[in-house]
Amino acid sequence: MTKRPPLTLFGALRWDVVRRVLPPEPSRVLEIGCGQGAVGVRLAAAGHRYTGVELDATSAEVASGRLAAAGLEGGIVHGDAAELAPGDEFDVVCAFEVLEHLEDDAGALAQWVRLLRPGGLVLVSTPAWPARFGPMDAAVGHHRRYEPAQMRALLAGAGLTDVGGRLYGAPLGYALEAVRNQVARRRLEGDGTTTAERTARSGRLFQPGSAVGGAGVAVATWPFRVVQRALPRTGPALVAWGRTSRSA
Repeated sequence: MTKRPPLTLFGALRWDVVRRVLPPEPSRVLEIGCGQGAVGVRLAAAGHRYTGVELDATSAEVASGRLAAAGLEGGIVHGDAAELAPGDEFDVVCAFEVLEHLEDDAGALAQWVRLLRPGGLVLVSTPAWPARFGPMDAAVGHHRRYEPAQMRALLAGAGLTDVGGRLYGAPLGYALEAVRNQVARRRLEGDGTTTAERTARSGRLFQPGSAVGGAGVAVATWPFRVVQRALPRTGPALVAWGRTSRSA
């Protein structure tokens, strides 16, 4: 079995939702903002032809090393989607915890849609509920949080159909957010960094430092992953998706 990099606590909750939306057949997958590659290794290990793009050089280097160490095919591009080869097309474009960092979220989404083949899938995750915007959102460079209806409208406005989505993270996610907000108040918020610097560091925060830590996350989150499956309309975070038209 492929050695998989550890997920964060929130990442484990998210992956339990995301993996059920991804196509079961091997597909060409692009991950925008791949961070340190924890999801990328899982996608490649599942047989998908994987490409990740990441603005943060440190995270991109870690992600590339993790793919290589696992003996998996896949490429990591340091930069953004504009760095991809002209004419590149994908079956799936995913972006987990990315849209909230972008001032022009609609423009970015339109760019991602253009990278999809007919019938391709866009799959995103974001923090939910603007009223929950807190110190941690500010500390990691978020511009906003999303209402579920707002996200569906954003995806539809990009020309996607079969738009869907669900909330996740209840009940553990609420406790995790409370802890993160306390950390931000004490250590991160107002530390003089720019929005770009706060965005860059966001993918490095709260990462388990070892395989043992990752195993602990898997065990600790197991009951909460089971519980959240029964609560698709409750939670502090959102997974949403939509498809392009099947006609060229």
